[in-house]
Amino acid sequence: MLQITPFAKCVASSGPREKIARALAVTALAPYFGGNIFSSYEVGSWKPEPGLFLHAAMAMGFPPSRCVVIEDSDVGIKAAVAAGMKALRFGPPDDGGSLPTDFSHMGELPALLARIAKQGR
Repeated sequence: MLQITPFAKCVASSGPREKIARALAVTALAPYFGGNIFSSYEVGSWKPEPGLFLHAAMAMGFPPSRCVVIEDSDVGIKAAVAAGMKALRFGPPDDGGSLPTDFSHMGELPALLARIAKQGR
C-alpha cells in the first residue's frame, strides 16, 4: 500500500497535460495530486531549464528552497538544482544515468522526506 506523506505535492512534467492526467489515472495516483499538475507545454519551459519547477513552486505557494523534486532523469535533476530546489533521483541503482540514484523503492521516500524536512528546520 502506498503511504503518501502529509507534504504538499504536485506533478511538474515535460509531457502534455493530457498525458500526465492519463498516466495518473491509470496508476490510480490522480487523487493524491488533485489539480496540482504542471506541464512544460503550458509554462513554455522544458527541463533542464528551471522554469517549470519555479512555476510549480510559485503556484503551490512555496519558495524554491523549501521544495523537493523527485526525478527519474538527469535533465530533471539539473532543472531542480538550477531552480534552487533539493533533488532526489529515483530509479534502479545502476540505470546508466550520469547522476547517482538516491533511492530505488518508493517505500524509502517518506523517510527521505522526513530527514530533509528535519534538516530544513
